[in-house]
Amino acid sequence: MAVLQKLTSQQAIDLEKKYGSNTYKPLPVVLSKGEGVYVWDVDGKRYYDFLSAYSAVNQGHCHPKIINALTEQSKTITLTSRAFYNDKLGLYEKYTCEYFGFDKLLPMNSGAEAVEAAIKVCRKWAYEVKGVAKNEAKIVVCKNNFHGRTTTIVSFSSDSTSYTNFGPYSNSFISIDYDNLEQLESVLKNNPNIGGFLVEPIQGEAGVYVPSEGFLAKAKALCEAYNVLFIADEIQTGIARTGKLLAVHHENVRPDILILGKALSGGVYPISAVLADNHIMDVMTPGTHGSTFGGNPLAAAVAIAALEVIKEENLAENAAVLGTIFRSELNKYIATSNIVTLVRGKGLLNAVVINDSEDSETAWNICLALRDNGLIAKPTHGNIIRFAPPLVMNKTQLLDCIDIITRTFKQFEK
Repeated sequence: MAVLQKLTSQQAIDLEKKYGSNTYKPLPVVLSKGEGVYVWDVDGKRYYDFLSAYSAVNQGHCHPKIINALTEQSKTITLTSRAFYNDKLGLYEKYTCEYFGFDKLLPMNSGAEAVEAAIKVCRKWAYEVKGVAKNEAKIVVCKNNFHGRTTTIVSFSSDSTSYTNFGPYSNSFISIDYDNLEQLESVLKNNPNIGGFLVEPIQGEAGVYVPSEGFLAKAKALCEAYNVLFIADEIQTGIARTGKLLAVHHENVRPDILILGKALSGGVYPISAVLADNHIMDVMTPGTHGSTFGGNPLAAAVAIAALEVIKEENLAENAAVLGTIFRSELNKYIATSNIVTLVRGKGLLNAVVINDSEDSETAWNICLALRDNGLIAKPTHGNIIRFAPPLVMNKTQLLDCIDIITRTFKQFEK
């Protein structure tokens, strides 16, 4: 079969450029194998993975327990559609609801699908429970958000690349500044038609912006005061990435609607979910939402295994410890650096800001040098580099990576 044909790096790149839609700008490295915290290119060179497929591979590449669940389930039945029951979905729904502390789960596939589903749940709740007039429901969002790239979601994006020439846009969203409680309260106070507040506990794609201490808890309190649903998009920040099971747990916040994806499968299958309690989720009835693949038995088996790994290997605790070490060591370097201005993050979701303009090539060139030195990462927003390794990393590996990162920075010191 052609898919099994061994390619050189350049052949693989050329094929993508010729036959693939030009919607990404990958770092020029062609990966063919992954295990734990490592990936290998087609020439056999090994790299530390410091992106983790945007936090989908929290459990490490090809985790044996998750792969075993995938392969064993694939031998029996993979897809039934929701036209029939299957013997795995209910087990997955029960396990995941109890794991995160909610009554109901709506199974989907991609992160963007889960966000779309959460928007629909919120709007339907606003009309049928809160009593908002037909077609008047609004959802508050934050500027510089990233919740996906569907036509609905790009309507409230701040990124011109995401929304330009994809209109007409939905006008049912109100954007406020991230980490601004005054704006949030003003909007909630002056608009009775708001159904929900959709927020990333840490803005990942924007450059790992961590809100002020207390923002999430106070925002949740405001939502409660104005009968508005607090919707946490934990697709990237959830499932142990920030040193807690969920990033909102840093402030003891329990969202009304929780959105999960990425690491829900450990990176081996597209799985996402929306969780809420009965008084919210029960607005959804047969026909109001669905997906041919959402809730399939293969996904159910994989997700249970992926969540079990998080608990069994104490990955949230490991992320908390290693994240503290990472920021501490990077800050020591930054104290005498003129190329890196700061490091920020929680757990093993971190970013460094490069001392150059957003339209410069410096961060990109640093990532090329990191690749050459055995570590792969990717810039975001021009002058920011995100660092998010698999959570199975140990301290010895982390210190080795910090050495690679700081040595690479030194190549660019002015």
